[in-house]
Amino acid sequence: MFVCVATFAAEPAYAQQINGVPGSPSSTITLDGKQLPPPPMPFGGVIKESVKDSTPYWPPRVVPPKGAPNILLIMTDDQGYGVSGTFGGVIPTPAMDRIAKAGLRYTQFHSTALCSPTRAALITGRNHHSVGSGVIGELATGYPGYDSVIGPDNATIGEILKDNGYATSWFGKNHNTPTYQYSLAGPYDQWPSGMGFDYFYGYMGGETDQWTPYLFKDHTQIFPWIGHPGYNLTTDMADEAIKYIHVLNASAPDKPFFVYYVPGGTHSPHQPTKEWIAKFKGKFDMGYEKLRDQIFENQKKLGVIPPDTQLTQWPDGQDAYGGAKLPRWDSLSFVQKKLYAREAEVFAAYAAYTDYEIGRVIQEVQDEGKLDNTLIIYICGDNGTSAEGTEEGTYNTLTAYNGILKLPEALQMLHYEDWGSDKTYPHMAVQWSWAFDTPFKWMKQVASHFGGTRQGMAISWPGHISDAGGIRTQFHHMIDIVPTLLEATGIKAPELVNGIKQKPIEGVSMAYTFDKANANAPSKHETQYFEMVGNRAIYHDGWVAATTPPVAPRR
Repeated sequence: MFVCVATFAAEPAYAQQINGVPGSPSSTITLDGKQLPPPPMPFGGVIKESVKDSTPYWPPRVVPPKGAPNILLIMTDDQGYGVSGTFGGVIPTPAMDRIAKAGLRYTQFHSTALCSPTRAALITGRNHHSVGSGVIGELATGYPGYDSVIGPDNATIGEILKDNGYATSWFGKNHNTPTYQYSLAGPYDQWPSGMGFDYFYGYMGGETDQWTPYLFKDHTQIFPWIGHPGYNLTTDMADEAIKYIHVLNASAPDKPFFVYYVPGGTHSPHQPTKEWIAKFKGKFDMGYEKLRDQIFENQKKLGVIPPDTQLTQWPDGQDAYGGAKLPRWDSLSFVQKKLYAREAEVFAAYAAYTDYEIGRVIQEVQDEGKLDNTLIIYICGDNGTSAEGTEEGTYNTLTAYNGILKLPEALQMLHYEDWGSDKTYPHMAVQWSWAFDTPFKWMKQVASHFGGTRQGMAISWPGHISDAGGIRTQFHHMIDIVPTLLEATGIKAPELVNGIKQKPIEGVSMAYTFDKANANAPSKHETQYFEMVGNRAIYHDGWVAATTPPVAPRR
């Protein structure tokens, strides 16, 4: 008679005790995290000739450490430090206010100054050049650091959390898939599904029309606007995230989620609904210089800049590096003022609309009874406000991308009423972008002077942040989000993923700032480089020194 007897033997990847009855379908286990995915477990049951003498055995289901929170990671697009009302801007952002009041505001948090690089740093915990993202994917060069490929030795936070038992999802912009892999023929290793996200609902590339988006559900292109007049992706994406969270909670209420929520707002094209545009009628008739002064004063009152801060000078061509010269508001004609104010109204509407829909997603987390154990991170912008709209703004930003920097004023004014609608693909004048990066100089793409790299951020985590409504001034960077999430969940950075040795995580955890006793503690992120479009700057001990002159923003 042949008898096979198997019992459970502990493997290095299963250092912790099995929870529940070993071998039962409901048993669980928490990994030590060194190797992902873990090696197969040996059969722990008994097999004999007769079923009555045999014992079945199901491998335990992998779950995160006890108490690991749900995670909602939010980041908007092309929004500088002076955009959100939470950080002194004139545009109301009540959803971000909600997170800030329940948690903390961070006043020295930084991006890379550009979309793809920031997003790669955010989801990997490594600097953008370490993960092939020294420039946006559309401009990849095929050289190390600039090939737009996040290699298998740089597992994302999505993959780490998924292999440790999280439900992972990605809603919105995906600017981290190489452009030559957009085809439905694949391969999909550089799509969200290949980066550890079980579910993807969003668009590919740096931008998309919000009325008729380049939209995908997992690997399938979809067209939900057909037959639905008034469709807008900003609302649709929130609807889909809400549906996902609801269904997940109904089917697996104990399974923690990681939702990566990255809407298109406010990257061009600026396309909010007409109801939101109407809310901002006349709000920018004062011009961009007075707007800048207003934001600056608001920031001082809120305490998100030091009280002795000096507002950087308006660029009148007297820049130390001989840089930009932007026209004063009073130098504009009546028609120009009317047009430019309209551009800002639409931008502001788009920002407010985006925050509103984010608020609906946050509310769903509460409605599902999950808010008390959810870590929410809300980052305002993946870089500074965009200057890609030229000095005049444009009803069709594709003209600017193709080198057409001036359009006939009469043609622009033909689109005054429908600016932001499905009949336009608009962007605003550079001067507004400069103002929305207050108090700093420069904008998106420029990696010096903080205008392109300083982002407002708020974090809430009930029961774990002991200084609700507080402000933190420690210097931190996008690469610090992954180690913060790992510390919060109790999950270790893996040494091996799919058999491949992993590069070190380069960021540092921000969790030490959650304790009120550390409100004024020195930053644990002591050194950070910035490099983008030829600009270089080195951070050390709290301030920045440009090592090469900034250049005019360009795509």
